[in-house]
Amino acid sequence: MFEYHGWITVRASATADDEEEEEGGLIEIVDGLRRRIEQAVDPYLLDLRWMNGEPFVHLGGNANHRSGAEDVIELFAHVGAVAPGSYGLLHIRDDEARGHENDIRVLRLVRGVVSEHTEPLLSPCIPTLEDPFMVRCAP
Repeated sequence: MFEYHGWITVRASATADDEEEEEGGLIEIVDGLRRRIEQAVDPYLLDLRWMNGEPFVHLGGNANHRSGAEDVIELFAHVGAVAPGSYGLLHIRDDEARGHENDIRVLRLVRGVVSEHTEPLLSPCIPTLEDPFMVRCAP
């Protein structure tokens, strides 16, 4: 299982010296991201929209295997590469991740760099989110 939930505030840079130039570049960046999102084959939540003058990406889903959702992680990193002022979080639960089968992991995007962390508020999944599986033998 590969469950994910995330958001990104899309910004061309961490500093805006000239708002008009920044806005023009941001529009081009968002148009490129929109084309990339339209080509995605992901059947889950993948949304890019402007709110209060700023673009945001929202994503979420629950695939049977990580291989079906690799595009999500690639998109998250791609936003950082094309818009290095962007920031956001992507929470992932991947029961196929060696050494992290019982964790919620967080990808953090800040200044174009993606780093991975364990989410302490939701990990370990068992017993934090779910009860342990109990095998009962018949008497």
